[in-house]
Amino acid sequence: MADHEGTADVNAPASKLFEYLSDIGHLPDYFTSMVSAEPAEGEAVQVVAEVNGERVEGEAWFRVNHDQQHLEWGSEGASGYRGLLDVTGDDHTSTVTVKLHTEHGDRQQIDEGVDATLREIKRLVEEGPAPSA
Repeated sequence: MADHEGTADVNAPASKLFEYLSDIGHLPDYFTSMVSAEPAEGEAVQVVAEVNGERVEGEAWFRVNHDQQHLEWGSEGASGYRGLLDVTGDDHTSTVTVKLHTEHGDRQQIDEGVDATLREIKRLVEEGPAPSA
């Protein structure tokens, strides 16, 4: 069992940043291995990702708590894969925290993936095209 965590400060209002990150259509923008994500029934999301050079398609779940600026996601299966993302901050700056849990996988590779996701969020928001105001 492995847990992974990373945090990044972003120069953007917390509410605007969360609004952007909680939109399912934006998931492939900042999750570097995700190719597409489409809403399905209820909390379900149809996803396509590139994992270790292999195209993987499946269904995941995605939950949004707007009041707490909190996202949760995961997928069924032996890996026990699930994650969460929290945005804290004020009208000027934000802190984004990503936590992942999985039963399988290369620890270093997963940690690098968390770091890449946080870098991509920061880049998108601070350099565009994601909304920063």
